[in-house]
Amino acid sequence: MPAMLQTVARTAEDAMPPLPSSDQVPGRVIVTIDGPAGTGKSSAARDLAARLGLEMLNTGQMYRAATALAIDAGIDLSEDNEKDPATITAVCALAQQADLHFDWSQRPPVLLVSGRPMIDRLTEPDVRRLVSKVSSIPHLRRHMERKQRLIAAQHPLLVTEGRDQGSVVFPDADVKFFLEATPREQAVRRARELEAKGEVVDLLTLEEEIRQRNFFDSTRPDSPLVCPSDAVVIDTDPLTLEQVVDRLERIVRERVPHLKSSHAAHPPHSKPPGA
Repeated sequence: MPAMLQTVARTAEDAMPPLPSSDQVPGRVIVTIDGPAGTGKSSAARDLAARLGLEMLNTGQMYRAATALAIDAGIDLSEDNEKDPATITAVCALAQQADLHFDWSQRPPVLLVSGRPMIDRLTEPDVRRLVSKVSSIPHLRRHMERKQRLIAAQHPLLVTEGRDQGSVVFPDADVKFFLEATPREQAVRRARELEAKGEVVDLLTLEEEIRQRNFFDSTRPDSPLVCPSDAVVIDTDPLTLEQVVDRLERIVRERVPHLKSSHAAHPPHSKPPGA
């Protein structure tokens, strides 16, 4: 590993306190929802968390924020430069210095970057196009995974969604889900979201973008998008959002019989100690 990259890695380790073990967090309930873009993960996680009285974490926003920071700082993420050690070091340093954290007083929580929300920036075309490249950086992933585990330690009643939540970040989660959808359906859903924000979308272009990202995410060597062996797989193509959440809720309540008493510790609109 290049010396500059080793320095970044050590900085990330030194900046974070030791992670608590699961037995140090009594009553913890972690539900993971993984899957490709456009399968409804974020909406399902948001609604499931609301029904169960749990917190909700959107980990994809963290990687999108790191991507936006890199783009806005003028870092060259072109194919010829993306694996350059200096580029990798600069991206990691930006993410570590940006103080990425969530405002847990809002439902769902809002990601803040250096104290400012940047939700609209996270869905812009340049970020969508480059987020897979940025999120494949191993040391950036280690930093983000560590932050996600710290968030879970501080918010131990959590529905967390992403691409590696059940496989890498929380392999001991109470319940794991993996949502699937065809690339066309993924594109249709994503198009609706973007059009609602006023963006003009070409469906075929968006579908190809999604296919490429799914391939890239599922074949990257570090923390690839995979379905955990113990996850419940749900094909969301024929289902409405409400039907998906109904199924998720039923399964969680069946598998976590003590959820009701755990939920009472942090009512839906309370604000546990924040990360």
